[in-house]
Amino acid sequence: LGILQLNNPSALNALTLDMVRSLNHILPQWQSEKSLRATLMIGSNECRRPAFCSGGDVRAVYDAGIQRTNGEKHGWGKKGLATADFFREEYTLNHRIATQSTTKPQVSLWDGIVMGGGVGLSIHGKYRIATENTLFAMPETGIGLFPDVGGMYWLSRLKGGLGKYIALTGCRLKADDLLYAGIATHFVPSNKLEDLKAALVEATDSTEEGDCVASVLMSFHEKPSLSASFLEKHRTNIDANFGKDKSSVEEIIESLKSEGENKFGQETISSLSKMSPTSLKVTLEGVKRGATLSNIAEVLKMEYRMSQGFMRAANSDFYEGIRALLVDKDRNPKWNPAMLEEVTDDMVESFFQELGDENELILEEDEGTEGEQSKL
Repeated sequence: LGILQLNNPSALNALTLDMVRSLNHILPQWQSEKSLRATLMIGSNECRRPAFCSGGDVRAVYDAGIQRTNGEKHGWGKKGLATADFFREEYTLNHRIATQSTTKPQVSLWDGIVMGGGVGLSIHGKYRIATENTLFAMPETGIGLFPDVGGMYWLSRLKGGLGKYIALTGCRLKADDLLYAGIATHFVPSNKLEDLKAALVEATDSTEEGDCVASVLMSFHEKPSLSASFLEKHRTNIDANFGKDKSSVEEIIESLKSEGENKFGQETISSLSKMSPTSLKVTLEGVKRGATLSNIAEVLKMEYRMSQGFMRAANSDFYEGIRALLVDKDRNPKWNPAMLEEVTDDMVESFFQELGDENELILEEDEGTEGEQSKL
């Protein structure tokens, strides 16, 4: 059993570029090591609150992009710039995890916060274990970005309107929601995780052929003793307002308004009104395009272009969102454009434009492998 521990406790195990590079260095070795039967990804237990990984180190990306020294041209995938290197190397890691053989599965223990980049490290692996401490979200539309790290792949493949709802609102999900949506594969109480780890070590020492951890995980799996899933409770509303027939953010909002005094509709409109209008429109377009792409590699290449679109202008919503959340911490971003109707189709299309052959995301393409099955 190869154990990968995310060790950045002062930042709730936020994923730095150095961490990405370490994982990109060791994983290929482990994936080709015949004696290794499975990988286990966990977060440091020294955080101030339970955390698997609170997301990518977007502050470092912000710092690099906002300074723009020596006439640097950000937003076009140029190697050597943190605004390109971080996303390129992170997405390479996401692809590496996604295409790991299903007979050498990755198990991720979501015991605490799982957001953004932390989702990308784990959701493409075969097994995702939730606990009563799990708090899962893709909150990127609230910081002027989009749910990346393969989000356009798996969100577009959730049933009904769940994917659009999660992507646009950045809603926070707990274990019961994750099991209901098929995002988590198992629930194990946090006080049993040490026993689970020991059982995984023992199972991977066996000579049994194939996936040797599946039965262990099922033996620890329990039904969470939590309230009814929010997603399940509001599934009818979610499908009615975020379903396939709603092709624009404006349509979604008008649909929510038509519900009148409905609490779900009002709260969802309130959430969407706080998000970057540009992020909302680019995200919805990304989800629609992601649904038409055949594999995770194609989606990540599209997402790399999208990420660079958000890095391009020094006054983009990404830099404003990070300023408001992490720099000045006033939590009052001034989005530009400020209104949905001001975000034109041409503006959205610019986030999907080609970067030039030398600057596109290049992956170790093995798109027909069985590893393609180890995703949602």
